[in-house]
Amino acid sequence: MFASPFSVSSSHSAEHEASARDSFILVAVDRDKNSQQAAKWAVDKLLSRGSTLQLVHVRAEAGKDEGDAEITQLFISYRGYCARKGMHLKEVILDGNDVSKAIVDYATNNAITDIVVGASTKNTFIKRFRNPDVPTCLMKMAPDYCTVHVIHKAKAIQVKAAKAPAPFSTLPPKQYSQPNIESDASRASRGDWRKTSHTSSPMANRNSVDRLSAYAKAPSRDRPLSGARPAPQKDFDDYIDFIAPPRPSVTRSSFSDDIDLAMSMELPSIDFAESMELSSAMSMESLSFAGNDVEAEMRRLRLELKQTMEMYNSACKEAIDAKQKAAQLHQMKMEESKKFQELRDSEEEALALVEMEKAKCRAALEAAEAAQKIAELEAQKRLRAEWKAKREAEDRKKATDALNRNDLRYRRYSIDDIEAATHKFDKALKIGEGGYGPVYKAVLDHTNVAIKILRPDASQGRKQFQQEIEVLSCMRHPNMVLLLGACPEYGCLVYEYMDYGSLEDRLCRRGKTLPIPWSIRFRIAADIATGLLFLHQAKPEPLVHRDLKPANILLDHNFVSKISDVGLARLVPQSAADVTQYRMTSTAGTFCYIDPEYQQTGMLTTMSDIYSLGIMLLQIITARSPMGLTHHVESAIERGAFQEILDTTVTDWPVEEALEFAKLALRCAELRKKDRPDLGKEILPELNRLRNLGHEYETSQVSSTSTNCSSSAPYSFNNDDI
Repeated sequence: MFASPFSVSSSHSAEHEASARDSFILVAVDRDKNSQQAAKWAVDKLLSRGSTLQLVHVRAEAGKDEGDAEITQLFISYRGYCARKGMHLKEVILDGNDVSKAIVDYATNNAITDIVVGASTKNTFIKRFRNPDVPTCLMKMAPDYCTVHVIHKAKAIQVKAAKAPAPFSTLPPKQYSQPNIESDASRASRGDWRKTSHTSSPMANRNSVDRLSAYAKAPSRDRPLSGARPAPQKDFDDYIDFIAPPRPSVTRSSFSDDIDLAMSMELPSIDFAESMELSSAMSMESLSFAGNDVEAEMRRLRLELKQTMEMYNSACKEAIDAKQKAAQLHQMKMEESKKFQELRDSEEEALALVEMEKAKCRAALEAAEAAQKIAELEAQKRLRAEWKAKREAEDRKKATDALNRNDLRYRRYSIDDIEAATHKFDKALKIGEGGYGPVYKAVLDHTNVAIKILRPDASQGRKQFQQEIEVLSCMRHPNMVLLLGACPEYGCLVYEYMDYGSLEDRLCRRGKTLPIPWSIRFRIAADIATGLLFLHQAKPEPLVHRDLKPANILLDHNFVSKISDVGLARLVPQSAADVTQYRMTSTAGTFCYIDPEYQQTGMLTTMSDIYSLGIMLLQIITARSPMGLTHHVESAIERGAFQEILDTTVTDWPVEEALEFAKLALRCAELRKKDRPDLGKEILPELNRLRNLGHEYETSQVSSTSTNCSSSAPYSFNNDDI
């Protein structure tokens, strides 16, 4: 019994088929990283385990002397990778200066259908000024039946799909073994051939294949595109019967059918007896060659069928895509038409609105012209009214100037009188300096006076000068400094002379003067409160001093205190008298004596002077700086060391009365004005009580020491020291 030449094991056939398929795939490699990624991608996507990885490297003609070590170094990483994957490696080295042409020639000569290459590492901007890179050339030069894959970072960034099936000339040619040919010839010489009993022939089968191949090779625009219709069933069945007829069994009884599978393509069939005789004459080697030839032909035809079906499916997809695009274009056309209609309607509405706006504009212009005429008439009336008001103001100013020249409220001195009294402003007669200007001691009309001169560079001096004249010339009070006269042209004010100067100088003992006794200090405090109450009760409007401090309290030879420097005093309008406050745009006064609430809000009230009075009362009993004085006094009272905070130059302080005096002063210096006591109802009665206490103390001292001091002048200074 002979073994059939067509009985090939399934494992051997699958391995041979995979090997044949892998021989159509190559990977172009170089020394860059993208080549390694291209090889890995081909193994994962195109090849199967146990197959062969075909690597192609092009060596330049100028570099033919490249050593084996460099070539080994190039392929060594791929060898290890293939070993780990359980795959075979085929290394191909080509020589040529044009890398792309060498790869394309090799692919054409070896029936290559897939080329895998790594992406170029050159900069895109540089490629514009140099020759195209290898992937770009391969995309252009590769045959139409060849698919080119460009790989970058393990991904296919560019793919050129095959546009035509591989030609039969590029597939392995059909070969028949020599022993079979010789056997056929000997049989023909013997005349043993019989007519075939089959009506089909190889030519008929070939015609079916040609029809299906022509249908697949036709361009997509020449094929019918009415949906995804499959290929004609009859041609497809004929094609399948041609490339893959039913595999015969290996038994002797069916040997004639086995011979018919291979031999019906070229030779007429013979009967069973003749086939047995022919089988006996065949050798095992001849049958083996014939089986291999049929397997190769079947593989070639299966590959061609696969490519044809892929192209047909691609054409069907293109047809569906084209139909979908046509539907989308139609939909877009309908939407554009709808939008055009909407725009047209909008344009008509806009034109109508424009016409309406034009009508409104014309009406507005007419109204503006009428208003302009009315405005011109009003302007003429206003000009006449302004001219009339200006003339009245000039007349009023003339009358005021005439009245000022004849003002009897204070005496007017000439600048010659002032210069003569001060010996032309001799520095030896200068007794003080303030923000307003210098103060000179002089004699006018046989009376000692103090003359205050306005400095030319004083920004607010002229305003304060007028304010002080208006206030002091209209009021008289024992505790307000007396204004004797003025020289308005040169800003000179003439006051009564105060022998003991300011309270600040006496508290600080400038000129080494003696300390003021506590009884006189209580009397000074009561005098200040009395004068301040007179200002707050002024008619018709209350008057706020705004700059109450020891430097503005003057003392005469009997220690009678008088309030001076009322240049910053402000009359609170009668409309605000009910709420007793008046908002100022800017605060005025001396730091540490300004009411914090007035400084923060600008709300001026008579309580603003109460805060300054409280700080000044604390200075009267402590003779300390006003900076942080309330905190020091409160701390001393809390510690029970109040006596330590009192002025140490006075040794006989009545501590209990002084403590009540300090608590009253602290209430006056509260941060919120609503927490401060009333001047007429609370402060002045308490200060009068303390003044009476001091007066009793002085009386007792005078009666006991009548030989050493006088009741009218219990305390005196040397006038030369002031």
